[in-house]
Amino acid sequence: MRRVKSSKSAKARPGRRNSVRIVGGGWRGRRVHFPQSPGLRPTPDRVRETLFNWLQHEVAGSRCLDLFAGSGALGLEALSRGAREVVFVDEAPAVIQSLQAELARLGGGAKARTVHSAAARFLATPAEPFDLIFLDPPFGQGALGQYVALLEAGRWVRPGGAVYLEGERQAGAPALPLGWDLVKSKSAGEVGYHLARVTSVGT
Repeated sequence: MRRVKSSKSAKARPGRRNSVRIVGGGWRGRRVHFPQSPGLRPTPDRVRETLFNWLQHEVAGSRCLDLFAGSGALGLEALSRGAREVVFVDEAPAVIQSLQAELARLGGGAKARTVHSAAARFLATPAEPFDLIFLDPPFGQGALGQYVALLEAGRWVRPGGAVYLEGERQAGAPALPLGWDLVKSKSAGEVGYHLARVTSVGT
C-alpha cells in the first residue's frame, strides 16, 4: 500500500496516482481507486505479480486476510484469481468505505468482508484461521515482527498456510516463530518482500 501525496481534496475522485491495476485473474487490467490516507502505500505491480506467481497454485479456493488493507490491492488480486473469501481489515474509515465501493463495482462483494479495526485489535478477537495472510504494515515502525508474533499467538494461520511479509528492504525479513519457514525473499526498490510457510501451529 504506498501512501502518496496529492493536491486533490479527499472528496475528489482519485486520479491515476490514487489507483492500482489488478495484474492477473478475472479482473486483470481493471483499475482500483483508493482515497488519500496517511501512510497508504500500495504494493507495486511487479511485486504483486511476483507474489502471485509464488502462490499460483494456492489462491483459488483459499480463505485470505488482507490485514493492513489500504488500497486493497493484495486482497483484490486474490479475489481476481479465485480466492473463496477475503477479509479486508483497516483502521481508516475512508479506506473501508472506498473498498466497499470498489468491491461493489467489481462484483466481488459476495466473497469479501470489510472490517473497520486496528490490526492489533482485530487479532485480539477469537481466531478465524486463514490459508493466506497478507501482512504489509506501514513502513518506519518496525512492525512486521510484532504482527508475526500476534498471528502466531492467535493461531491465525492454518497449518500449511502462507504469510506474505512486506517491509523496508534494509530491514530484511523479520524473525519467525518455530514452525514458520522463510521460503521466498526478494526486493524491489525500497521494498523487501518475503513469503513464509507455516508448517506447524504452536501448542
